[in-house]
Formats: sequence, C-alpha cells, structure tokens
Amino acid sequence: MTMRRLPHPELPAPGVPVPELPVFAEGVGKRYRRGWALEQTSLTIPGNRIVALVGPNGAGKSTLMGLITGMLRPTVGSIAVFGDQPNGRGMHPAVSYLAQPKPLYKQLTVAETLTFGARTNPTWDQGYASHLVEQAGVPLHAKVGTLSGGQRTRVALALALGKRPRLVLLDEPLADLDPLAREAVLGALMTEARSQGITVVLSSHVLAELEGVCDHLVLLHKGRILLAGDVDRLSTNGTPLGELVLHHMRAAAAQEAAA
Repeated sequence: MTMRRLPHPELPAPGVPVPELPVFAEGVGKRYRRGWALEQTSLTIPGNRIVALVGPNGAGKSTLMGLITGMLRPTVGSIAVFGDQPNGRGMHPAVSYLAQPKPLYKQLTVAETLTFGARTNPTWDQGYASHLVEQAGVPLHAKVGTLSGGQRTRVALALALGKRPRLVLLDEPLADLDPLAREAVLGALMTEARSQGITVVLSSHVLAELEGVCDHLVLLHKGRILLAGDVDRLSTNGTPLGELVLHHMRAAAAQEAAA
C-alpha cells in the first residue's frame, strides 16, 4: 500500500524528529449527496490511550473510523495515521479494524481461521494469536459457525491483534454479546492493549462499559466534535465519563431546541 507522508503539525524545525501520532486530522470532512456525515474536523489521538468514541446514531463515528482506516476518502482536509495519509486502497499496516459484523468464515475451523490470518498479514504473530484464542478457552478444532457469540468475538479479536497493530479500531464489536461476555471480551482487550502498548479507539453506545476503561474521549454530535481530550483533563472535578458525555449531549440538544 502506497502512503503519502504528511508534515507533522507541531514540527519545530526541519530535520527535528517528532513522535508519530496514531491519528492527526486537520479540517477533515466527508460529504455525501444527503449532506455532511462528518464536518470539517481537527483531531489528535495520542499514543497509548484507550479512546471512547461516542455520540448518537448518525453523529459521524463510523465515518471517522472509515477515514482512519482508509476505506473512505475525505471530501476536504487531511488525515494522517502514524504520519502517513491513507489512500483509500487499504489500511495502514499498523492498524486493525473490527466492527460488529465479525469478518469470519463459518465453515472454517478456528485453527484454519488463524492460518488465513497468517496468509493475509505480513506482520502476523501466529504464537500470539493462538495464545489469545487458547486463553479464551476456544477450541482450535471447532468450526467458527458452531461457536457462541462471545467465542466468535474472541476469535475475531485474535485476528485483529495477531497482526501486532499499534492502533485498533473497534466499531460496536460487543453490541451482540450478553453482559458477561461483554465484560470478559472487554477485559481481555484492555489487558492486551495495556501490556502491548496499543492505542484503542472503542465506539460504543453503552457508556457504563466505558467507565474506568477509557482514558481519552472523543464525543461527536451531528458530524462535529463536541468534546475531545484526556478524561482526567476534561473532568477536573471527577465527573464520571458517562455523566460528562450526557451533560454535553443534553446541552447540545437544548441549544438546537432553542435555535
């Protein structure tokens, strides 16, 4: 995949190296015939964060993820992933993406699924992927179609992490799981993210499951960013993440009603 290098916005002087950010967007926007899915937005996602990407339906969350993965091209502005500009032909090699519909073939066994991951990812770590599956108690010989929802999610997560990414995007991947399975999958993901130094962007409508997990917040509303930054900086009085999000969403709704 060919990527075009973008200048870093905080470059102090020519030739001085600057750490590459997982995501840096400057005035990026995506417009369709029906209107703007994401209006001109500037955003920085620092490294080693667990990011809560939240907002109501139609806020632009999936669009932002599509721009980060390179599956969508921006209408205006620019976006850089680890200093490179996605060209719409595929994801940055350091990025993994997992959405609610799991990209798994039901007729394959779990072992065959991991072999498929090895064939399609040059940075694949077979030992690590197998460890993640075995740690979850998922039998390698079982066909994917016979697994429970939680087990399928654990296999999909092993595929996402097996390529050893530095940025993982999760678009409502837990929405079809029961509460216990959600807790187990989220716990396993956070453990791996912290131990491996992976930045995670987690989109979810269930604010309660983000409490105590996410340390960075991006709140979208009708294609615009309402709030973005580290949670401890945004909530200086200790307001929980969920309350912080609801407060700003109510304020935005009140402003619209009064307009």
